[in-house]
Amino acid sequence: MADLEVDLVATDGKVWSGTARQVSAPAADGEIGILAGHTPILSVLRPGEVRVQPVGGGEPLRWHVDGGFLSVDSDTVTVVVDTVASGTRPASAGDAR
Repeated sequence: MADLEVDLVATDGKVWSGTARQVSAPAADGEIGILAGHTPILSVLRPGEVRVQPVGGGEPLRWHVDGGFLSVDSDTVTVVVDTVASGTRPASAGDAR
């Protein structure tokens, strides 16, 4: 399975960059999930949680964002946000999000 190259950038600089299996974000129309091979898209983000499932498994990485946009093209995901805060807890299998 192919992977995604992901960059999460805030107004004050790069927050995280790496390879991921999946990215989930709070798009203006609802939650969006991105996997390798996704159609190119540019989406406005509303406040909420961005989640990145890193290659190799483990707990998803989480950040709370206050809006911005997400761009996908050729398995490259760029998330540009106004403000960002690191997640306060790891994801668990019982999360309904």
